Amino acid sequence: MTAPGGAGGPHAPQAAHAAHATEDHQLALVAAAVPPAVRRVCARLEEAGYQAVTVGGAVRDALLGRTAGDWDVATSATPQEVISLFPRTVPTGLAHGTVTVLTGASEVDHVEVTTFRGEGAYSDGRRPDSVHFGVPLEQDLARRDLVVNAIAYSPTQHVLIDPFGGREDLQQRRLRAVGVPLDRFLEDGLRVMRAIRFAATLQFALDPVTEDALEPALSALAKVSKERITVELCKLLAAPQPSLGLRIAFRRGVMALVLPEVTEAMARWGRSAEDVCRRVDEAALEARLGALVFEMAPAGQGVTFDKAAQAQVEGVLRRLKMKVADLEQAGRVAAVAAAVEATSATEPQVRRLLAAVGRRSAAAAVSAWRADAAARQRGQGAHLAQLGDLILSRGDALAIGELALAGGDLMRELGLSAGAELGRVLRGLFEQVLDGTLGNERGALLAAARALAAP
Repeated sequence: MTAPGGAGGPHAPQAAHAAHATEDHQLALVAAAVPPAVRRVCARLEEAGYQAVTVGGAVRDALLGRTAGDWDVATSATPQEVISLFPRTVPTGLAHGTVTVLTGASEVDHVEVTTFRGEGAYSDGRRPDSVHFGVPLEQDLARRDLVVNAIAYSPTQHVLIDPFGGREDLQQRRLRAVGVPLDRFLEDGLRVMRAIRFAATLQFALDPVTEDALEPALSALAKVSKERITVELCKLLAAPQPSLGLRIAFRRGVMALVLPEVTEAMARWGRSAEDVCRRVDEAALEARLGALVFEMAPAGQGVTFDKAAQAQVEGVLRRLKMKVADLEQAGRVAAVAAAVEATSATEPQVRRLLAAVGRRSAAAAVSAWRADAAARQRGQGAHLAQLGDLILSRGDALAIGELALAGGDLMRELGLSAGAELGRVLRGLFEQVLDGTLGNERGALLAAARALAAP
């Protein structure tokens, strides 16, 4: 295409030079990022007469100047040919053309090598019914989910293969499905979650045509295992700005499918998706899952810890195959969510709430209160967070084991025996410390213990 003014126009040479410089820069970015072990794998395949390229997320991230993750290799060689070329391999997925090459290198000890392949129908919405080898590279790239993930780089030829315009999409900060979006999503329902996750992790806009295909593909997402969905959800919540994906998930029905309990609770409380999105963005990383399920705690009276809400949240997240530590923390954070609706809270009340949450999850609860206040511009959450910060910064005791006086001290000083009486005294001391009527200091605790133990 020539510029206006004929023969390329007066600025054509400069424009061509700029475009060339951009491509040179892109090549330099990827070339610098490819680990030596991956280069050696590609070189060995090329020496044997096969085409070999790096593909997928690592190429995308290198072009963005980000730290690349796993480097995958695609090749025209069949799995058996790959096995014959390398001394140490693992037949990871021969039916789908994947062999893991063990490199022995410190920087990359293994590389997944997959044969260029075409695919049959996806009857189960998760994986192809059949695959066939011997297809050209472009056809292999055409089966991938998003255009930005369908860019290949040849380390030996030092060229980028980008048949669908992935580099332009990176420059425009947009996400498009390869080919017909609905076809891609119906092939593998997890791609619905991946598109939403990438919108958040890359901070890219999802192309309207691609987004329109999400809702009709929910039936395919419903077939995907809970474990795979949870992996994508957790990656989304770890993004710099999760709301970029969560807003799409809410408006396209994905959240209602994955976590219907959250959307139902939002309707009961009269909370908007925007409230939830802003709260998750504002929450600390360790509090984001709890912030997402905050509405699942029923509206309560006063500043209370709702054990039923904790159990309900943990049950829902257990259904999603969440890690135990993650679901337990989210349950504890949700169990104190009702406190943000109380009209006032005192320091002893907040200290009791944090004691019920437990030391490991206390900071997450405080972060969720602060995030809810910022999202809804409500004063009570900010008040709770302010008191919580004060309590945590002072190091107030949140458990009997954090008292400055232990059971052994009481046994030596007061002659108490291990058993019910010792437990009663320790609980009495802790109650006074929580109320703020007794300082967590050894001398004061010992004097109070004598009074409690007196006949």
